[in-house]
Amino acid sequence: MFVLLLILIVVLLGFGFLHPFWWVAAAVLVYAATRHGRDRGGGQGPGGGSDLGEYQGYRERRDREERWNRRYSRQNRARWRREDRRDREHGR
Repeated sequence: MFVLLLILIVVLLGFGFLHPFWWVAAAVLVYAATRHGRDRGGGQGPGGGSDLGEYQGYRERRDREERWNRRYSRQNRARWRREDRRDREHGR
């Protein structure tokens, strides 16, 4: 999407040499694109570029979820084994 927008802006700037109206159209498009990017949270974030920041956020969430799963799956496994032992003892 970004590449198409960039190509459109370059084409409009090129047409601007034929008629200045196209330069105005390109300027409006650049303004709208930067405004839209800021509204969506784009631009430079705490992690550098927006893609890098998004990846770091994803990686932190993934690591947190893995730690949670490891921690509680071990506890659940132990609990399930205890319950199975109890069931076998009471079942005999």
